[in-house]
Amino acid sequence: MNSFIYLASQSPRRRQLLEQLGVRHQLLLPGSQEDSEALEAVLPNEAPRAYVRRVTQLKLDAALQRLKRRGLPPAPVLCSDTSVACGRTIYGKPTDHADAIRMLAELSGRTHRVLTAVALGTSRRRAQALSESRVTFDALTEKQIQCYVACGESLGKAGAYAVQGRAAAFISHISGSYSGIMGLPLFETAALLRSFGLYETLRDRSLALSSTD
Repeated sequence: MNSFIYLASQSPRRRQLLEQLGVRHQLLLPGSQEDSEALEAVLPNEAPRAYVRRVTQLKLDAALQRLKRRGLPPAPVLCSDTSVACGRTIYGKPTDHADAIRMLAELSGRTHRVLTAVALGTSRRRAQALSESRVTFDALTEKQIQCYVACGESLGKAGAYAVQGRAAAFISHISGSYSGIMGLPLFETAALLRSFGLYETLRDRSLALSSTD
């Protein structure tokens, strides 16, 4: 029985959320020779749900190959991808401040979807789950958007905002999974781990280790 899983994500938020579940994990990050951003390219006319599911599977494929290539001890690998969608328009990570300003201006005063897919897999088995939430932004002024983008929080975030950060002041309503909007839906993640027979074991071992500190 595995005593840990690999988390193939550079997001500190996903690591924080996995720790919240009490799940022991090690990071399995891309090497300098890997172009992880290329995996997130949107295909022509691709629907948001299909996009986030496909990208998450590509991330899992890459992570499993990375695990084998590095000769690391075998363990299940967890991957996730988050995208913001308004209609069929997909809002990924902004390329720069101007792109972030454009995204936030388009999301201002509207309700959008936040889609987060989670995949768990080994060389022999894999499973995936999808979390869909809705977020409503208040109407934002140009100054509000510019000040927010200037703080630097937009870069590296799908839709150019972080729900757990200063952007919370713009959000009038949320429906769905708060942790999913952050980047790792805990309900779906725990269900995937249980389907592999992992969650209770990993959590119990983590709690046992904590009690001896």
